[in-house]
Amino acid sequence: MRPEKVVLGLLLAGGLSRRMGGGDKCLRPLAGRPVLAHVIERVRPQVARLILNANGDPARFAGFGLAVVADGVEGYAGPLAGVLAGLDWAAVNAPGIDYVLSAPTDAPFLPLDLAARLLAPVARGEADMATASSGGQAHPVAGLWPVALRAALRRALVEEGIRKVDAWTARYRLATVAFAAGAEGVDPFFNANRPEDLAEAERLMAGKG
Repeated sequence: MRPEKVVLGLLLAGGLSRRMGGGDKCLRPLAGRPVLAHVIERVRPQVARLILNANGDPARFAGFGLAVVADGVEGYAGPLAGVLAGLDWAAVNAPGIDYVLSAPTDAPFLPLDLAARLLAPVARGEADMATASSGGQAHPVAGLWPVALRAALRRALVEEGIRKVDAWTARYRLATVAFAAGAEGVDPFFNANRPEDLAEAERLMAGKG
């Protein structure tokens, strides 16, 4: 099973970016381009289609050529609301898609084999879903989710008030796939949450690390 045939890529930009001082941290410049452009470049070749989860005016992302899908659950319900938005979009707009790969939009060094490696244990029947880890740290926002579970996720969010990713994944067979550091020892899930992180990403991008 090839991920570029059965996986929809979902880039999550629905948060409030408080640690970056508000606004869209994925639109901050990094090496002459928005952080989001680096993320798109790494994820797009891995998936059949690519969409963006973001709230507010979608026009601010018009230059990226992606469908922008807002949370269907009100009140900034966290990344699970973004995942649900992606699952719902896939069910309506991409009926041949079985899985959604979610990825953060503040991680400019994402693995180029993220989709393939997360899909592998699920395709083998060893797990219902998969998330990534690196350096002993879990990255639940980087995950592979079955479209078939969208109704169950909606119930968990709306009726049970579940917000934490691990509280939902605990109900299923979850594979955690470990990723090693990339070129020059950079953590592939390094995220630019704060201005100082963005400065560090600039340094790493320039190959000075």
